[in-house]
Amino acid sequence: MKLDSSWDKVFAASNKVKHRKLQFKNRYGITLAADLYEPKAPTPPNGKWPALVVSGPFGAVKEQSSGLYAQTLAERGFITLAFDPSFTGESGGDVRNVASPDIFTEDFSAAVDCLGLLAQVDRGRIGAMAICGLSGMALTAASSDSRIKAVATASMYDMSRSISRGYRDSYTPEQRHAIIDYLSQQRWIDAAQGRYAPGFHEIPFDEQGQLIKGDRVLPEKLPANPNPVLAAFYDYYRTPRGFHARSINSVTAWTATTPMPFFAFPLMAHIEMISPRPILLIAGANAHSRYYSEDIYQAAAQPKELLIVPDADHVDLYDRLDKIPFDAIEHFFHAKLK
Repeated sequence: MKLDSSWDKVFAASNKVKHRKLQFKNRYGITLAADLYEPKAPTPPNGKWPALVVSGPFGAVKEQSSGLYAQTLAERGFITLAFDPSFTGESGGDVRNVASPDIFTEDFSAAVDCLGLLAQVDRGRIGAMAICGLSGMALTAASSDSRIKAVATASMYDMSRSISRGYRDSYTPEQRHAIIDYLSQQRWIDAAQGRYAPGFHEIPFDEQGQLIKGDRVLPEKLPANPNPVLAAFYDYYRTPRGFHARSINSVTAWTATTPMPFFAFPLMAHIEMISPRPILLIAGANAHSRYYSEDIYQAAAQPKELLIVPDADHVDLYDRLDKIPFDAIEHFFHAKLK
């Protein structure tokens, strides 16, 4: 693949790190695109650096939040790899903008493959840092890939739970069946037309209990008196603060049938298998998603940490340098990747 070599991130380039593009394949043969960030600091005595794979949020690209995390953590002494999941951004996959709990989980392990083959990386000290909806895939990857020695998440989202059960598990059994039937019928439409229609990945219902359809994650224009969560996402993805032309959340939607595998395959079903490797879960005190981190904290085995950031919402932890606890993240990975 030909990758864009220009600096097209939504954040400024750091003069403390080296940056270059990489490509690597996952075990399904899909080529992934990534940004590699390396510290300009003196090389450690053994000539090798600890390293982190970084991705998320769900529907974002590496030029947004994950790239900011990767660059900042590279400034703090890690080689980092921020990647676009399969089918999104600059990564490969014939069908565009389709999500898979299995393949996205595999992408984290494929990123570990990539990092571990670099001569300057200590392959015994590789961790994962994930934001929002890719956090569940990072934790799932760690539950079956012991090469991931530590995992940290920010504004963690369980996409299987969110998509198949609704916000705070609010879907009724009838609504879940209605969504499954809608997705099943949509497959006939897609098959007949020979293309994949866009649609909501988290499907809402109106006041009459009717399923609502749409072809964009976020509206072109923010409505009057918007839901605060919608307004927060809009302020990041649809304004110069975080807009990127390759970002699904900025310009389009996932394929309409994307929710199907998230009904069939729960993420983090074996969360206890990460132990004795450590987990750090970070959530904003005011985040609508806070309960995901709290519930996974209860389900996970020790060692585990839950860090609640005061006066922060879900989206604040995407890019607000005054609120993202980078000191705590740096300390966690330096302490645990030994």
